Amino acid sequence: MDDATDALLNPTSRRSSAPVAQRRLAVGDVHGHYDTLQRLLEFAGVADGDRIDFLGDLIDRGPDSRQTLELVRTTPNFHTIRGNHEEMAIAAFEQSPPDDRALENWLRSGGNTTLESYPDRDELYEHVLWLRECPLYRDLGDYWLVHAGLDPQRDVAAQSAREFCWIRDPFHRTPAPPFDDKLIIIGHTISFTFLGVQVGQLALGQGWLDIDTGAYTLESGWLTALDLGDRRVYQANVWTKRTRSLSWEEATIEIDPERVRPRRFIVK
Repeated sequence: MDDATDALLNPTSRRSSAPVAQRRLAVGDVHGHYDTLQRLLEFAGVADGDRIDFLGDLIDRGPDSRQTLELVRTTPNFHTIRGNHEEMAIAAFEQSPPDDRALENWLRSGGNTTLESYPDRDELYEHVLWLRECPLYRDLGDYWLVHAGLDPQRDVAAQSAREFCWIRDPFHRTPAPPFDDKLIIIGHTISFTFLGVQVGQLALGQGWLDIDTGAYTLESGWLTALDLGDRRVYQANVWTKRTRSLSWEEATIEIDPERVRPRRFIVK
């Protein structure tokens, strides 16, 4: 690990804008697995007043996208940014009647299970309108939360959902941290698809950490929450119903940016 990344991971060197008594947790891609999310939050001991930030992709693939969105939308101190799956849902319903091509793309990418979870289409439209108002990234001072990453060669202000929700290897292969004072937390790319990362592990790059452990995949099933204060990792499994708590050292593995295989901006 180089000095720049080590400094980002040292809690004594990072600013915190949150009250000392308030825990802050980041949660990876839920993909409609509401029951597993509930078990994860209970296992992590989330209390009233704790701040929970979701990294997008709350919806699609899993069976309970409606309940997942309603939980996040109505719970105080729960916050989310948009992921590529939210972007596809928004595009599908951006006009009335829905755009056939955008709708087909969303349904083919897991939106079919989301649609099935809504007995009331009016509630679906209400949730899509709410998603449109969610930000593309969130700056917590010492952490920068974004679904997919950013283009390290361009100013943040010049970037859009294409980068923040879809980017892969141009970000993953960056040889130096994009920020010198904050660690980027991402989802989007399942961590075990990086070389050397095992199922359930988190992938640590240059100034970024991937906590999407593939909750919807048969190979994994792990949904991950990271305590941004003590860096404790909490996980719940969709398939086995297991829960576990891991130290930072147990949960993370550093990857070599030069060994990241090229990928296109594709739906995972």
